[in-house]
Amino acid sequence: MKKVLVILSGCGVFDGSEIHESVITLLHLDRRGADVTIAAPDIEQMHVVNHRTGDEMKEKRNVRTEAARIARGEVEDLAKVKGADFDAVILPGGFGAAKNLCSFATKGPECEVNPEVERVLKEAHEAGKPLGLICISPAIGAKLFPGAELTIGTDRETASALEKMGAKHQDRPTEEIHIDRERRIVSTPAYMSAERLHQVDEGIGKLVDAIMTMTRTEKPQTVGAKN
Repeated sequence: MKKVLVILSGCGVFDGSEIHESVITLLHLDRRGADVTIAAPDIEQMHVVNHRTGDEMKEKRNVRTEAARIARGEVEDLAKVKGADFDAVILPGGFGAAKNLCSFATKGPECEVNPEVERVLKEAHEAGKPLGLICISPAIGAKLFPGAELTIGTDRETASALEKMGAKHQDRPTEEIHIDRERRIVSTPAYMSAERLHQVDEGIGKLVDAIMTMTRTEKPQTVGAKN
């Protein structure tokens, strides 16, 4: 049974993990027999948003505590997790990925990545483990792995920001994925471009399929063919 780490950034599209993307990811992993660990940084959210009105609220919430809503209570402290202990790592999207896991939402290409997120992803990457990046989370991949081939869909402004960080953006429709075979990174647009929930499901399903297939192969010594 392959061990997969899913990193969440809270709960709710505007200030945490996108719930649909997170649940769909967990569902596809479960169907493929993965042993899933959910983790989140034990930090305060950048801010809290009223998801009914879109207004910022005058309160504070903890990223790990909020992520537990999706994880049904059991969510590890990311500071105690080692990326190389897993066969793969996947990050769902939602604004939390760009607000809590990194500062892309406020600083764009000049963003910084949360130290524990950076450590875990680099540990996994250096050990040759595949990474799955969904929705806006490829921004984190662009920052940490210059030259990586990534997709956030077809949004030119966001794609340009990733390219300024050194990424090679690949336009893809919602239902599709892009595989950087050299770096073993798989990405899909999800709600960066989705109009229907089934489109998100199709793209994430392909991402999980690709990730699970890659867990059964060693990191290539030379650059392989690209999607």
